Amino acid sequence: MSLPFQEETYSVSALCEEVRDLLQQACTEVWVVGEVNRVREHRSGHFYFELIEKGVDDQITAKLEAVAWRNDYRRIRQVLGESDQKVTEGQEIRCRGRLDFYPPFGRLQFVVREVDPVFTLGLMARRRQETLAALAKAGLLERNRGLKLAPLPLKVGLITSHESAAYHDFLSSLRESGYGFQVFFVHAAVQGRDAEKEIVSALSWLSRAEIDCLAVIRGGGSRADLAAFDSRKVAEAIAEFPAPVLTGLGHEIDQAIADLTAHAAFKTPTKVAEFLVAEVADAERSVTGLGRSLSQVTMETLRRGREMLGRSERGLLMARHSVATSRSVLAHLAKRFPRAVNFYLDTHRRRVEVVPQRLAATAPLPIERRRQQPARLVERIAAKSQLRLRELAERLTGWERLCIQLAPERTLERGFSITRDSRGRALADPAQVMPGERIISQLAGGRLTSRVEES
Repeated sequence: MSLPFQEETYSVSALCEEVRDLLQQACTEVWVVGEVNRVREHRSGHFYFELIEKGVDDQITAKLEAVAWRNDYRRIRQVLGESDQKVTEGQEIRCRGRLDFYPPFGRLQFVVREVDPVFTLGLMARRRQETLAALAKAGLLERNRGLKLAPLPLKVGLITSHESAAYHDFLSSLRESGYGFQVFFVHAAVQGRDAEKEIVSALSWLSRAEIDCLAVIRGGGSRADLAAFDSRKVAEAIAEFPAPVLTGLGHEIDQAIADLTAHAAFKTPTKVAEFLVAEVADAERSVTGLGRSLSQVTMETLRRGREMLGRSERGLLMARHSVATSRSVLAHLAKRFPRAVNFYLDTHRRRVEVVPQRLAATAPLPIERRRQQPARLVERIAAKSQLRLRELAERLTGWERLCIQLAPERTLERGFSITRDSRGRALADPAQVMPGERIISQLAGGRLTSRVEES
């Protein structure tokens, strides 16, 4: 059926077919360089994506729909896999193909037949060297490594993908250790176009948290999967993080730039967890050793204190005995002294009464002098008696002060204690009691009752 128009008129399908034929005639296979965007792998095995070019401020200046058909995509994956690569978003690739127009969708697309693995590796290597040079110039390669890891790193920050294998492996290792780790987790994509932004954001958020260290981990993957950890922004955020950063990126061969700026890098997330567990275990052993040493020093000090207390008690008993004896002698002398003085005075009084009669006739003056002698003699005897009594009282006072200083109560006030068993027997050796027995410690402020756990 012909259409009643003077000028040739195309149907939509006819025009689309002509466009496709013109493209096939005019465009042979060419190499194109661009950044991969909006990746979508169809269940049929075809691989759809965009090739884009960006200008200033990361604005897209050109875009081309692209597709790799199933068989071509299978071959591309195999070739890239030999160098541990794959096509991922944000990756710049050099690919060969041809332009094609698909009439049913009215879509112009670039059919990719081949991807150059050498170009991508070279580009990645060049960017890696540029990033490392910039970090070295800024002094960031050694900054985080210079931080000192806490002796007991129990407060741990964690950045990884939520519910990933790395997430579960890391937490399981910490949980199975039995130590009281506190994990401050922030989710971040660890591959793909959002990975860089989310990792930097997570690092910024955790930099304000009170943590001992930070673990940045992910499971295994290809070299392309590690692209986010070769990012300069991620490396700078790790280098400037205020606490030691431990990386476990799951790659047995390569080291990402993030590994080189971190405090320490490990091959897997589990290795990071094992390192933290080992650090806490070392701290525990050190504390246990210090506790043992302190216990030994304390027990030796107590033993010496008990010996000193025992000697003080014996000295105090002897002093008390001496004081008691002196008091008895003094009391006996105090009873005898008045009688002796009276007897002495009576004797001399009688003598004095006889002497005047004998001397009255011949020596009145000497008699008068001798009459005064008994009074002076009494005064001298009284003075000597008072001096002797003062000497005995001073000696008694000195003994009393010594008894007070050597009293157990004064020793207890200096921090010592007397420990007795349940029968009241003073203990000088741990072997005198058995585990489970009750002991009583006399302190300056009172008594403490304890039960022996180990002797």
